[in-house]
Amino acid sequence: MASKPEGFAPLTWWVATALAALGWWFGSGIQPLWWLTWLAPLPVLWLAPRVRTRLAALAAFVALTIGGLNQWTYLHTYIGLPLPFIVYAIGMPGLALALCVLLFRRLLLRGHTLAAAWAMPTAWVAIEYINSLVSPHGTFGSIGYTQMDALAIIQVAALSGIWGIGFLVLLVPTAIAIQTAPQATKRGRIVVAAMTALLIMAAVGYGYGRLQAPATTTMRIGLVSLEKPIRPALADADGQALEARYVDAIGRLANAGAKLVLIPETSFVTSDATVPAFAALAEQHALTIGAGIDFKGDPRAERNMLMVLPSGGMAPATYNKRHLIPGFERQYTPGDSYTLLAGTPRIGLAVCKDMDFHDVGHGYAARHAQLLLVPAWDFSIDGWLHSRMAIMRGVENGFAIARAARSGRLTLSDDRGRVVAEASSEAHDAELVGNLPLHDTRTLYARWGDWFAWLNLIALAACLALALLPRRAGDR
Repeated sequence: MASKPEGFAPLTWWVATALAALGWWFGSGIQPLWWLTWLAPLPVLWLAPRVRTRLAALAAFVALTIGGLNQWTYLHTYIGLPLPFIVYAIGMPGLALALCVLLFRRLLLRGHTLAAAWAMPTAWVAIEYINSLVSPHGTFGSIGYTQMDALAIIQVAALSGIWGIGFLVLLVPTAIAIQTAPQATKRGRIVVAAMTALLIMAAVGYGYGRLQAPATTTMRIGLVSLEKPIRPALADADGQALEARYVDAIGRLANAGAKLVLIPETSFVTSDATVPAFAALAEQHALTIGAGIDFKGDPRAERNMLMVLPSGGMAPATYNKRHLIPGFERQYTPGDSYTLLAGTPRIGLAVCKDMDFHDVGHGYAARHAQLLLVPAWDFSIDGWLHSRMAIMRGVENGFAIARAARSGRLTLSDDRGRVVAEASSEAHDAELVGNLPLHDTRTLYARWGDWFAWLNLIALAACLALALLPRRAGDR
Protein backbone atom coordinates (compact mmCIF):
# COMPACT_ATOMS: atom_id res chain seq x y z
CA MET A 1 0.00 0.00 0.00
CA ALA A 2 1.42 3.42 -0.92
CA SER A 3 2.06 5.53 2.19
CA LYS A 4 -0.13 8.51 2.94
CA PRO A 5 1.09 12.04 3.66
CA GLU A 6 1.91 12.90 7.23
CA GLY A 7 1.42 16.20 9.03
CA PHE A 8 3.95 18.79 7.85
CA ALA A 9 5.46 21.87 9.46
CA PRO A 10 3.79 25.08 8.23
CA LEU A 11 7.19 26.65 7.59
CA THR A 12 7.99 23.96 5.02
CA TRP A 13 4.74 24.70 3.17
CA TRP A 14 5.52 28.42 3.08
CA VAL A 15 9.08 27.89 1.88
CA ALA A 16 8.08 25.50 -0.90
CA THR A 17 5.27 27.81 -2.03
CA ALA A 18 7.53 30.86 -1.96
CA LEU A 19 10.25 29.13 -3.98
CA ALA A 20 7.73 28.03 -6.59
CA ALA A 21 6.29 31.55 -6.75
CA LEU A 22 9.76 32.99 -7.36
CA GLY A 23 10.35 30.40 -10.07
CA TRP A 24 7.12 31.34 -11.85
CA TRP A 25 7.75 35.07 -11.40
CA PHE A 26 11.06 34.94 -13.25
CA GLY A 27 10.32 31.91 -15.43
CA SER A 28 7.09 33.17 -17.03
CA GLY A 29 5.61 36.42 -18.29
CA ILE A 30 6.66 38.76 -21.05
CA GLN A 31 10.42 38.06 -20.91
CA PRO A 32 11.08 34.84 -18.96
CA LEU A 33 14.31 33.11 -17.99
CA TRP A 34 13.76 29.90 -19.95
CA TRP A 35 15.82 27.59 -17.73
CA LEU A 36 13.96 28.67 -14.59
CA THR A 37 10.62 27.57 -16.03
CA TRP A 38 11.80 23.95 -15.80
CA LEU A 39 12.35 24.35 -12.04
CA ALA A 40 9.36 26.51 -11.11
CA PRO A 41 6.85 23.66 -10.46
CA LEU A 42 9.35 21.48 -8.56
CA PRO A 43 8.82 22.81 -5.00
CA VAL A 44 5.04 22.24 -5.06
CA LEU A 45 5.43 18.85 -6.74
CA TRP A 46 7.89 17.86 -4.02
CA LEU A 47 5.45 19.12 -1.40
CA ALA A 48 2.29 17.52 -2.84
CA PRO A 49 2.65 13.92 -1.58
CA ARG A 50 3.84 15.16 1.84
CA VAL A 51 0.82 17.29 2.78
CA ARG A 52 -2.94 16.98 2.76
CA THR A 53 -4.96 17.48 -0.41
CA ARG A 54 -6.13 21.02 0.25
CA LEU A 55 -2.64 22.21 1.20
CA ALA A 56 -1.14 20.71 -1.96
CA ALA A 57 -3.77 22.41 -4.13
CA LEU A 58 -3.41 25.70 -2.26
CA ALA A 59 0.38 25.72 -2.63
CA ALA A 60 0.14 25.23 -6.41
CA PHE A 61 -2.57 27.86 -6.81
CA VAL A 62 -0.86 30.47 -4.63
CA ALA A 63 2.58 29.92 -6.20
CA LEU A 64 1.47 30.37 -9.81
CA THR A 65 -0.96 33.17 -8.99
CA ILE A 66 1.70 35.16 -7.16
CA GLY A 67 4.16 34.40 -9.95
CA GLY A 68 1.56 35.54 -12.47
CA LEU A 69 1.41 38.95 -10.83
CA ASN A 70 4.59 39.71 -12.80
CA GLN A 71 2.13 40.59 -15.61
CA TRP A 72 0.12 43.12 -13.58
CA THR A 73 1.79 46.21 -15.06
CA TYR A 74 1.53 44.79 -18.56
CA LEU A 75 -2.15 43.84 -18.29
CA HIS A 76 -3.31 46.83 -16.22
CA THR A 77 -1.12 49.74 -17.34
CA TYR A 78 -0.16 48.93 -20.91
CA ILE A 79 -3.17 46.97 -22.19
CA GLY A 80 -5.69 48.52 -19.80
CA LEU A 81 -7.76 45.42 -19.10
CA PRO A 82 -10.58 45.72 -16.53
CA LEU A 83 -9.81 44.21 -13.13
CA PRO A 84 -12.10 41.14 -13.56
CA PHE A 85 -10.27 40.18 -16.75
CA ILE A 86 -6.89 40.56 -15.04
CA VAL A 87 -8.04 38.39 -12.12
CA TYR A 88 -9.18 35.75 -14.61
CA ALA A 89 -5.96 35.92 -16.66
CA ILE A 90 -3.76 35.52 -13.59
CA GLY A 91 -5.93 33.21 -11.51
CA MET A 92 -6.93 30.60 -14.10
CA PRO A 93 -3.39 29.28 -14.69
CA GLY A 94 -3.05 28.90 -10.93
CA LEU A 95 -6.25 26.86 -10.83
CA ALA A 96 -5.01 24.73 -13.74
CA LEU A 97 -1.73 24.03 -11.94
CA ALA A 98 -3.61 23.08 -8.76
CA LEU A 99 -5.67 20.53 -10.69
CA CYS A 100 -2.56 19.09 -12.34
CA VAL A 101 -0.77 18.78 -8.99
CA LEU A 102 -3.78 17.09 -7.40
CA LEU A 103 -3.90 14.51 -10.20
CA PHE A 104 -0.16 13.88 -9.79
CA ARG A 105 -0.60 13.49 -6.03
CA ARG A 106 -3.60 11.17 -6.31
CA LEU A 107 -1.86 8.78 -8.67
CA LEU A 108 1.31 8.76 -6.62
CA LEU A 109 -0.59 7.96 -3.42
CA ARG A 110 -2.39 5.14 -5.25
CA GLY A 111 0.94 3.62 -6.21
CA HIS A 112 0.79 4.50 -9.93
CA THR A 113 4.26 6.02 -10.18
CA LEU A 114 4.57 6.01 -13.97
CA ALA A 115 1.07 7.41 -14.44
CA ALA A 116 1.88 10.15 -11.92
CA ALA A 117 4.87 11.15 -14.04
CA TRP A 118 2.68 11.44 -17.14
CA ALA A 119 -0.22 13.11 -15.35
CA MET A 120 1.27 16.55 -14.77
CA PRO A 121 2.50 17.27 -18.33
CA THR A 122 -0.43 15.60 -20.09
CA ALA A 123 -3.00 17.46 -18.01
CA TRP A 124 -1.27 20.79 -18.56
CA VAL A 125 -0.96 20.28 -22.33
CA ALA A 126 -4.60 19.16 -22.55
CA ILE A 127 -5.77 22.28 -20.69
CA GLU A 128 -3.63 24.56 -22.88
CA TYR A 129 -4.89 22.92 -26.05
CA ILE A 130 -8.56 23.21 -25.09
CA ASN A 131 -7.97 26.83 -24.06
CA SER A 132 -6.39 27.59 -27.45
CA LEU A 133 -9.55 26.35 -29.18
CA VAL A 134 -11.96 28.50 -27.20
CA SER A 135 -9.93 31.57 -26.24
CA PRO A 136 -10.16 34.76 -28.34
CA HIS A 137 -6.42 35.04 -27.76
CA GLY A 138 -5.44 31.66 -29.19
CA THR A 139 -2.22 30.25 -27.79
CA PHE A 140 -1.31 33.37 -25.80
CA GLY A 141 0.07 32.34 -22.40
CA SER A 142 1.32 28.90 -23.46
CA ILE A 143 4.26 27.71 -21.39
CA GLY A 144 6.06 26.68 -24.58
CA TYR A 145 6.79 30.33 -25.42
CA THR A 146 9.05 30.58 -22.37
CA GLN A 147 11.59 28.41 -24.22
CA MET A 148 12.13 30.59 -27.29
CA ASP A 149 15.75 31.29 -26.32
CA ALA A 150 16.45 27.53 -26.05
CA LEU A 151 16.87 26.88 -29.77
CA ALA A 152 17.55 23.15 -29.58
CA ILE A 153 14.45 22.55 -27.45
CA ILE A 154 12.02 24.53 -29.58
CA GLN A 155 12.79 22.40 -32.65
CA VAL A 156 10.44 19.84 -31.08
CA ALA A 157 7.64 22.12 -32.30
CA ALA A 158 8.38 21.00 -35.87
CA LEU A 159 7.18 17.54 -34.79
CA SER A 160 4.53 18.17 -32.16
CA GLY A 161 3.73 21.87 -32.26
CA ILE A 162 4.16 23.99 -29.18
CA TRP A 163 2.48 21.23 -27.17
CA GLY A 164 5.59 19.04 -27.17
CA ILE A 165 7.66 21.82 -25.63
CA GLY A 166 5.19 22.32 -22.80
CA PHE A 167 5.13 18.57 -22.20
CA LEU A 168 8.92 18.40 -21.76
CA VAL A 169 9.03 21.47 -19.53
CA LEU A 170 6.50 19.91 -17.12
CA LEU A 171 7.83 16.35 -17.37
CA VAL A 172 11.30 17.15 -16.02
CA PRO A 173 10.29 18.67 -12.64
CA THR A 174 7.67 15.93 -12.23
CA ALA A 175 10.31 13.24 -12.76
CA ILE A 176 12.66 14.92 -10.30
CA ALA A 177 9.91 15.15 -7.67
CA ILE A 178 9.17 11.43 -8.08
CA GLN A 179 12.79 10.56 -7.31
CA THR A 180 12.33 11.98 -3.82
CA ALA A 181 8.70 10.96 -3.18
CA PRO A 182 8.39 8.41 -0.34
CA GLN A 183 5.40 6.80 -2.08
CA ALA A 184 7.27 6.01 -5.31
CA THR A 185 8.57 2.50 -5.79
CA LYS A 186 12.23 1.92 -6.58
CA ARG A 187 11.35 0.38 -9.93
CA GLY A 188 9.01 3.27 -10.70
CA ARG A 189 11.72 5.82 -9.97
CA ILE A 190 14.16 4.10 -12.29
CA VAL A 191 11.63 3.81 -15.11
CA VAL A 192 10.60 7.47 -14.80
CA ALA A 193 14.20 8.69 -14.66
CA ALA A 194 15.23 6.61 -17.69
CA MET A 195 12.16 7.62 -19.70
CA THR A 196 12.68 11.32 -18.98
CA ALA A 197 16.41 11.21 -19.72
CA LEU A 198 15.81 9.45 -23.05
CA LEU A 199 13.13 11.94 -24.11
CA ILE A 200 15.27 14.95 -23.24
CA MET A 201 18.32 13.52 -25.01
CA ALA A 202 16.23 12.70 -28.08
CA ALA A 203 14.71 16.19 -28.13
CA VAL A 204 18.06 17.96 -27.75
CA GLY A 205 19.74 15.67 -30.29
CA TYR A 206 16.96 16.24 -32.81
CA GLY A 207 17.11 19.98 -32.17
CA TYR A 208 20.84 20.28 -32.70
CA GLY A 209 20.62 18.18 -35.83
CA ARG A 210 17.83 20.30 -37.26
CA LEU A 211 19.79 23.48 -36.63
CA GLN A 212 22.56 22.26 -38.95
CA ALA A 213 20.42 22.18 -42.10
CA PRO A 214 21.73 24.65 -44.73
CA ALA A 215 19.46 27.28 -46.27
CA THR A 216 18.31 26.81 -49.86
CA THR A 217 18.39 30.56 -50.54
CA THR A 218 18.56 33.93 -48.79
CA MET A 219 16.61 37.16 -49.17
CA ARG A 220 17.75 40.62 -48.09
CA ILE A 221 14.89 42.28 -46.23
CA GLY A 222 14.47 45.66 -44.58
CA LEU A 223 12.11 46.52 -41.72
CA VAL A 224 11.26 49.99 -40.45
CA SER A 225 8.93 51.45 -37.80
CA LEU A 226 8.36 55.19 -37.33
CA GLU A 227 6.64 55.75 -34.01
CA LYS A 228 4.64 58.98 -34.52
CA PRO A 229 2.09 60.09 -35.55
CA ILE A 230 -0.23 57.17 -34.91
CA ARG A 231 -2.39 56.02 -37.83
CA PRO A 232 -2.74 59.33 -39.72
CA ALA A 233 -4.88 59.65 -42.84
CA LEU A 234 -2.71 59.65 -45.95
CA ALA A 235 -4.71 62.57 -47.34
CA ASP A 236 -3.89 64.79 -44.33
CA ALA A 237 -0.75 66.81 -43.67
CA ASP A 238 0.35 64.47 -40.86
CA GLY A 239 -0.10 61.46 -43.11
CA GLN A 240 1.83 63.01 -45.96
CA ALA A 241 4.67 63.99 -43.60
CA LEU A 242 4.86 60.41 -42.23
CA GLU A 243 4.70 59.01 -45.75
CA ALA A 244 7.66 61.20 -46.74
CA ARG A 245 9.65 59.95 -43.74
CA TYR A 246 8.87 56.36 -44.70
CA VAL A 247 9.92 57.04 -48.29
CA ASP A 248 13.29 58.28 -47.00
CA ALA A 249 13.71 55.28 -44.69
CA ILE A 250 12.70 52.76 -47.37
CA GLY A 251 15.11 54.42 -49.79
CA ARG A 252 17.94 53.96 -47.28
CA LEU A 253 17.09 50.29 -46.86
CA ALA A 254 16.93 49.84 -50.64
CA ASN A 255 20.34 51.45 -50.97
CA ALA A 256 21.57 48.96 -48.36
CA GLY A 257 20.51 46.15 -50.68
CA ALA A 258 17.02 45.30 -49.42
CA LYS A 259 14.79 43.63 -52.01
CA LEU A 260 11.73 43.75 -49.78
CA VAL A 261 10.76 46.30 -47.10
CA LEU A 262 7.96 45.98 -44.54
CA ILE A 263 6.41 48.66 -42.29
CA PRO A 264 4.05 48.11 -39.31
CA GLU A 265 0.35 47.38 -38.97
CA THR A 266 -2.14 50.20 -39.75
CA SER A 267 0.61 52.74 -40.38
CA PHE A 268 -1.85 54.84 -42.42
CA VAL A 269 -5.55 55.32 -42.98
CA THR A 270 -6.54 55.40 -46.64
CA SER A 271 -9.42 54.74 -49.01
CA ASP A 272 -7.14 54.26 -52.00
CA ALA A 273 -6.34 50.86 -53.46
CA THR A 274 -2.63 51.74 -53.56
CA VAL A 275 -0.07 54.10 -52.02
CA PRO A 276 1.30 56.04 -55.02
CA ALA A 277 4.52 57.20 -53.33
CA PHE A 278 5.36 53.64 -52.30
CA ALA A 279 4.42 52.26 -55.72
CA ALA A 280 6.80 54.73 -57.38
CA LEU A 281 9.55 53.83 -54.92
CA ALA A 282 9.01 50.12 -55.54
CA GLU A 283 9.40 50.62 -59.29
CA GLN A 284 12.40 52.94 -58.89
CA HIS A 285 14.37 50.50 -56.74
CA ALA A 286 13.00 47.18 -58.14
CA LEU A 287 11.69 46.69 -54.62
CA THR A 288 8.69 45.01 -52.98
CA ILE A 289 7.08 47.13 -50.23
CA GLY A 290 4.61 45.84 -47.64
CA ALA A 291 2.58 48.38 -45.69
CA GLY A 292 0.04 47.93 -42.91
CA ILE A 293 -3.06 49.93 -43.84
CA ASP A 294 -6.31 50.89 -42.14
CA PHE A 295 -8.34 50.50 -45.34
CA LYS A 296 -11.63 52.39 -45.67
CA GLY A 297 -12.12 52.03 -49.40
CA ASP A 298 -14.94 49.48 -49.06
CA PRO A 299 -18.15 51.13 -47.77
CA ARG A 300 -19.34 47.75 -46.49
CA ALA A 301 -16.36 46.99 -44.24
CA GLU A 302 -13.29 48.66 -42.76
CA ARG A 303 -10.25 46.40 -42.93
CA ASN A 304 -6.97 45.96 -41.11
CA MET A 305 -5.01 45.28 -44.27
CA LEU A 306 -1.53 44.41 -45.42
CA MET A 307 -0.98 45.93 -48.85
CA VAL A 308 2.07 44.70 -50.79
CA LEU A 309 3.26 46.79 -53.72
CA PRO A 310 5.49 44.75 -56.05
CA SER A 311 8.08 46.17 -58.41
CA GLY A 312 7.27 46.39 -62.11
CA GLY A 313 4.01 48.32 -61.73
CA MET A 314 1.84 45.27 -60.99
CA ALA A 315 -1.34 45.65 -58.95
CA PRO A 316 -0.92 45.46 -55.15
CA ALA A 317 -1.56 42.18 -53.33
CA THR A 318 -3.70 42.50 -50.20
CA TYR A 319 -4.49 40.48 -47.09
CA ASN A 320 -7.07 41.29 -44.41
CA LYS A 321 -6.34 40.44 -40.79
CA ARG A 322 -8.28 37.34 -39.73
CA HIS A 323 -7.95 37.47 -35.92
CA LEU A 324 -8.91 40.81 -34.38
CA ILE A 325 -8.23 41.89 -30.79
CA PRO A 326 -11.57 41.86 -28.91
CA GLY A 327 -12.59 45.40 -28.06
CA PHE A 328 -9.54 47.12 -29.53
CA GLU A 329 -10.42 46.31 -33.16
CA ARG A 330 -14.20 46.19 -33.13
CA GLN A 331 -14.36 48.64 -36.06
CA TYR A 332 -12.77 46.12 -38.43
CA THR A 333 -14.32 43.27 -40.36
CA PRO A 334 -12.11 40.15 -40.19
CA GLY A 335 -10.65 38.59 -43.32
CA ASP A 336 -11.37 35.03 -44.39
CA SER A 337 -8.69 34.15 -46.93
CA TYR A 338 -4.95 33.68 -47.37
CA THR A 339 -2.66 35.52 -49.77
CA LEU A 340 0.54 34.32 -51.43
CA LEU A 341 2.62 36.68 -53.55
CA ALA A 342 3.32 35.66 -57.12
CA GLY A 343 6.70 34.14 -57.96
CA THR A 344 9.45 32.69 -55.80
CA PRO A 345 10.26 32.43 -53.00
CA ARG A 346 6.75 31.63 -51.84
CA ILE A 347 5.76 34.55 -49.59
CA GLY A 348 2.57 34.63 -47.51
CA LEU A 349 0.90 37.55 -45.73
CA ALA A 350 -0.45 37.83 -42.18
CA VAL A 351 -1.02 40.58 -39.60
CA CYS A 352 0.04 40.71 -35.93
CA LYS A 353 -2.45 38.70 -33.83
CA ASP A 354 -3.03 36.21 -36.65
CA MET A 355 0.22 34.61 -35.51
CA ASP A 356 -1.21 33.80 -32.07
CA PHE A 357 -3.41 31.17 -33.74
CA HIS A 358 -2.56 27.84 -35.30
CA ASP A 359 -5.01 28.09 -38.18
CA VAL A 360 -2.95 30.77 -39.94
CA GLY A 361 0.23 28.75 -39.60
CA HIS A 362 -1.51 25.62 -40.89
CA GLY A 363 -3.06 27.59 -43.76
CA TYR A 364 0.28 28.83 -45.05
CA ALA A 365 2.02 25.51 -44.43
CA ALA A 366 -0.59 23.87 -46.65
CA ARG A 367 0.34 26.44 -49.33
CA HIS A 368 4.06 25.66 -48.88
CA ALA A 369 5.01 29.20 -47.86
CA GLN A 370 8.71 29.80 -47.23
CA LEU A 371 8.34 33.26 -45.72
CA LEU A 372 5.58 35.24 -43.98
CA LEU A 373 5.42 39.04 -43.93
CA VAL A 374 3.83 40.17 -40.67
CA PRO A 375 3.22 43.86 -39.88
CA ALA A 376 2.31 44.27 -36.21
CA TRP A 377 1.56 46.69 -33.39
CA ASP A 378 2.55 45.65 -29.87
CA PHE A 379 2.12 47.14 -26.38
CA SER A 380 5.60 48.63 -25.79
CA ILE A 381 6.88 46.12 -23.21
CA ASP A 382 5.72 42.87 -24.80
CA GLY A 383 7.84 43.12 -27.95
CA TRP A 384 9.99 40.10 -27.10
CA LEU A 385 7.08 37.83 -26.22
CA HIS A 386 4.79 38.71 -29.10
CA SER A 387 7.55 38.53 -31.69
CA ARG A 388 8.52 35.09 -30.37
CA MET A 389 4.95 33.87 -30.61
CA ALA A 390 5.08 34.64 -34.32
CA ILE A 391 8.49 32.99 -34.62
CA MET A 392 7.06 29.82 -33.04
CA ARG A 393 4.55 29.52 -35.89
CA GLY A 394 7.51 29.51 -38.28
CA VAL A 395 9.24 26.68 -36.39
CA GLU A 396 6.06 24.62 -36.26
CA ASN A 397 5.19 25.02 -39.93
CA GLY A 398 8.51 25.51 -41.71
CA PHE A 399 8.63 29.15 -42.81
CA ALA A 400 10.72 32.22 -42.00
CA ILE A 401 9.16 35.35 -40.51
CA ALA A 402 9.77 39.02 -41.32
CA ARG A 403 7.89 40.96 -38.64
CA ALA A 404 7.78 44.75 -38.33
CA ALA A 405 6.03 45.96 -35.18
CA ARG A 406 5.34 49.45 -33.96
CA SER A 407 5.97 49.67 -30.18
CA GLY A 408 7.58 46.24 -30.26
CA ARG A 409 10.37 44.48 -32.14
CA LEU A 410 11.55 44.31 -35.71
CA THR A 411 12.63 40.70 -36.29
CA LEU A 412 13.95 38.55 -39.10
CA SER A 413 13.84 34.87 -38.13
CA ASP A 414 14.36 31.67 -40.07
CA ASP A 415 12.19 28.57 -39.90
CA ARG A 416 14.37 27.15 -37.10
CA GLY A 417 13.52 30.10 -34.85
CA ARG A 418 16.93 31.76 -35.15
CA VAL A 419 16.64 35.56 -35.00
CA VAL A 420 19.13 36.75 -37.60
CA ALA A 421 18.40 40.47 -37.11
CA GLU A 422 16.45 42.38 -34.46
CA ALA A 423 15.83 45.95 -33.37
CA SER A 424 13.56 47.43 -30.70
CA SER A 425 10.81 49.87 -31.64
CA GLU A 426 9.27 49.70 -28.17
CA ALA A 427 9.90 53.39 -27.44
CA HIS A 428 11.38 54.94 -30.59
CA ASP A 429 11.85 54.71 -34.35
CA ALA A 430 13.82 51.71 -35.60
CA GLU A 431 15.01 50.15 -38.82
CA LEU A 432 17.14 47.20 -39.84
CA VAL A 433 18.22 45.24 -42.89
CA GLY A 434 19.46 41.66 -42.97
CA ASN A 435 19.92 38.52 -45.04
CA LEU A 436 17.19 36.05 -44.10
CA PRO A 437 17.90 32.36 -44.82
CA LEU A 438 14.99 30.51 -46.42
CA HIS A 439 14.44 26.76 -46.39
CA ASP A 440 12.06 24.59 -48.36
CA THR A 441 10.62 22.77 -45.36
CA ARG A 442 7.56 20.61 -44.73
CA THR A 443 7.35 19.74 -41.04
CA LEU A 444 5.61 16.77 -39.45
CA TYR A 445 3.44 19.18 -37.50
CA ALA A 446 2.37 20.89 -40.71
CA ARG A 447 1.26 17.51 -42.09
CA TRP A 448 -0.30 15.95 -38.98
CA GLY A 449 -1.50 19.01 -37.06
CA ASP A 450 -2.28 18.73 -33.35
CA TRP A 451 -1.76 14.99 -33.11
CA PHE A 452 0.37 15.34 -29.98
CA ALA A 453 -2.27 17.40 -28.18
CA TRP A 454 -4.85 14.71 -28.94
CA LEU A 455 -2.45 12.05 -27.65
CA ASN A 456 -2.24 14.02 -24.40
CA LEU A 457 -6.03 14.18 -24.17
CA ILE A 458 -6.16 10.38 -24.47
CA ALA A 459 -3.38 9.95 -21.90
CA LEU A 460 -5.16 12.35 -19.55
CA ALA A 461 -8.35 10.31 -19.82
CA ALA A 462 -6.39 7.19 -18.84
CA CYS A 463 -4.78 9.00 -15.89
CA LEU A 464 -8.17 10.24 -14.70
CA ALA A 465 -9.56 6.72 -14.90
CA LEU A 466 -6.73 5.41 -12.73
CA ALA A 467 -7.19 8.26 -10.28
CA LEU A 468 -10.98 8.26 -9.95
CA LEU A 469 -12.30 4.77 -10.61
CA PRO A 470 -12.78 2.56 -7.54
CA ARG A 471 -10.08 0.03 -6.93
CA ARG A 472 -10.89 -3.57 -7.64
CA ALA A 473 -10.96 -6.04 -4.80
CA GLY A 474 -7.47 -7.37 -4.21
CA ASP A 475 -5.69 -4.31 -5.58
CA ARG A 476 -2.96 -3.08 -3.36
